[in-house]
Amino acid sequence: MRIGVFGVGGVGGFFGGKLAHSGEEVAFVARGQHLIRLQTEGLRVDSIDGDFHLKKVQAADDPQTIGHVDVILVGVKAWQIPEAAQTMQLMVGHSTFVVPLQNGVEAPAQLAEVLGEDHVVGGLCRISSHKAGPGHIRHVGIEPYVAFGELNNQPSKRCQLLLEIFHKANVKAELPADIHAALWEKFTFISAVSGVGGVTRAPLGVIRSMPETRKLLILVMEEIVAVAKAHHIVLSPDLVSKTMEFIDRLPEGVQASMQRDLIAGRPSELGYQNGAVVRLGNECRVPTPINDFIYSSLLPQELKARGELKL
Repeated sequence: MRIGVFGVGGVGGFFGGKLAHSGEEVAFVARGQHLIRLQTEGLRVDSIDGDFHLKKVQAADDPQTIGHVDVILVGVKAWQIPEAAQTMQLMVGHSTFVVPLQNGVEAPAQLAEVLGEDHVVGGLCRISSHKAGPGHIRHVGIEPYVAFGELNNQPSKRCQLLLEIFHKANVKAELPADIHAALWEKFTFISAVSGVGGVTRAPLGVIRSMPETRKLLILVMEEIVAVAKAHHIVLSPDLVSKTMEFIDRLPEGVQASMQRDLIAGRPSELGYQNGAVVRLGNECRVPTPINDFIYSSLLPQELKARGELKL
């Protein structure tokens, strides 16, 4: 199976690197200094599970030079999906399928609108990693995990084959019975830690230990569960408590990628996390006051980062 990785940040760089390290044929789409370093010195991954260095990797900034692949792992930020979908068409052949690994729940539909629903599956990942520098990825926390599945929740040979490839690379991977529920479960977690982390600027260990901010995490998640129910997504009744148990097991210094982007003054996934909760809640008339507060509070900084507002 020939694998394309579109976006070589903390997610695409790590998972694509693991697959390449296990012997799979992987082609990376990257830009700028990151691309130059990949082409000249390869890909370095520092990980709490073991470091590795791929001295030679296939990397390009033009998808046409890579050509058709069997599967594309999409590692760009959620807000970059519409543009990425247009660009990656040059890599999509008759049997190619695309696995989005973004935060949020809207990427599969956005990709399907451009590429066609037959070429898209649902997907998600869990990992705390980031681009430490050109050609350099650092995995600092959370056991790497991916989940994916057909949008109609039916089994398929292509997903089963990709599952086996991830297992060969020693990456924990699953085919959920309901990929849409799995996406909303991840959405519930990431929007809570990203939003509260973005407002407080505090690491997760502080947020979960203070009664006031711990309550905020729970309230954010409860609103998302209500919105999911209104959109006919069936979630576990104990999802919030189970997610809090997961949060309590994470390293104290964990920061979500959206939080790191906000702190650094970069464009973030605010509109696709807490902003999406508000938007999707409005669609079904479910009130989301806590997510609305978080989104509204962070919006001026987000617009500044995008060059749309001077502060």
